[in-house]
Amino acid sequence: MQESKERQKTPISKKIQENEHELKSRLGIGVSFDVGVRKLHVLKKEVQIYYCTGLCDSLFIIEIMREIMDMDHGHRAPSNVKEILHDHLSHQQVELTDNLEIAIDRMLSGLISVFLEGEDQAFIVDVRSYPGRQPEEPDTEKVVRGSRDGYTENIIINTALTRRRIRDERLRHEIMQVGKRSKTDICISYIEDIADPGLVDLVKQELQSIDIDGIPMADKTIEEFLVKQGWDPFPLVRYTERPDVAAQHLMEGHVLVITDTSPSVIITPTTYFHHVQHAEEFRQTPMVGAFIRWVRFTGIIASLLLLPLWYLYATQEGLLPSNIDFIGPNKTTNIPLFLQIVFAEIGIEILRVAAIHTPSPLSTAMGLIAAVLIGQIAIDVGLFVPEVILYVSVSAIGGFSTPSYELSVANKMLRLVLLVLTAIFHVPGLVVGATLLLLYLAFVKNLNTPYLWPFIPFNAKAFVQIMIRLAVPLSKVRPSIVHPQNSKKQPTS
Repeated sequence: MQESKERQKTPISKKIQENEHELKSRLGIGVSFDVGVRKLHVLKKEVQIYYCTGLCDSLFIIEIMREIMDMDHGHRAPSNVKEILHDHLSHQQVELTDNLEIAIDRMLSGLISVFLEGEDQAFIVDVRSYPGRQPEEPDTEKVVRGSRDGYTENIIINTALTRRRIRDERLRHEIMQVGKRSKTDICISYIEDIADPGLVDLVKQELQSIDIDGIPMADKTIEEFLVKQGWDPFPLVRYTERPDVAAQHLMEGHVLVITDTSPSVIITPTTYFHHVQHAEEFRQTPMVGAFIRWVRFTGIIASLLLLPLWYLYATQEGLLPSNIDFIGPNKTTNIPLFLQIVFAEIGIEILRVAAIHTPSPLSTAMGLIAAVLIGQIAIDVGLFVPEVILYVSVSAIGGFSTPSYELSVANKMLRLVLLVLTAIFHVPGLVVGATLLLLYLAFVKNLNTPYLWPFIPFNAKAFVQIMIRLAVPLSKVRPSIVHPQNSKKQPTS
């Protein structure tokens, strides 16, 4: 760290040859094909333009070079070459720096650094044009009604999509770099008079304390440093690729962390119930939105508890009332019921992983093979009883209905834990396991935020808004859990 701090104070020399030698040795100009320098001579001075091919817009650079070469026409006094050069840099975003480290960092980020002979400052011109895709609807957050744009891997586009929805002069996009080698751009977004200053400062401190070579995994690495994830399987931050969802959380007082090269934006702080909401609920009428929410809640509960409960009733026949005594396998096999469920769970997980790595045109065929051939044949040969396939499939569908992928995987892991406890200890195992899970979640905090709020600690008004999708005119205050400076979204009277 000390060496890095010393290197960040390298001054720019007035001797342009010294700067050229330093830049060539550090940037590998002549070795790396994608970094280079273009030299011009105007007004009896040498001008050097350093660029990184692929990250900058060549048309802008050509236009700037044309303007620089026109300096020889109409200007004969070389005493104010620096001011003349500044006037001829035809771009809206031009800054000066006397730090060689800043000039190098900006150049490697896609800007160009312009050095002038006899000056100890360099011009930085923003001509970035990152390769990437255009905004499109995220695959994991599709809606029937609503916008079809989504965040991309370009941090400039992402901040623009956010500002397009919040045209407030108090919206702040603070940028910093993380990683001594990767120097990845990280943007902290918040609304100045809504977000809690303590929360903003806490997020900044956590990000500034990251000391690592690079973060090629982008936002996921940032998350692990930010909330100290450890071995906790539950997601402690929420991800979104939808600008409207991000803007809504900004208006509530949350803080966003936008990482360059990632289309996922981190929302902080979040609770368990942030991960069970979806934008579709707010794109429908309140009644329909509440219905969709409860259907989703049912799927999430089924993904966690259905299999352990069914196994308990199937193996403990005395627990079944007479009117539902049909629950349980109608035939037996040589494989214990517990192992059948475990094998089926592993099989579905393997299919899920295979679907991720299978090209889209082949994924449908793979699903048909898995459902029709493997599933049916496994039943016919006596490997599984039909009820196992049914309940494992329903649990899997409940997991797919969970808006947060990270939460669905955590629920799947906890489902297997509850299943093991139920198989060993029967009713006490399920009851104690569920109780311990609830107690564990009650003590979890991320960024000083209780994970089960507003259930624990209980907040009646906020809990009602979790259970029922209220109409927007009735939702007049911001969630108190983020400690907003301005708690009212609209007049209360």
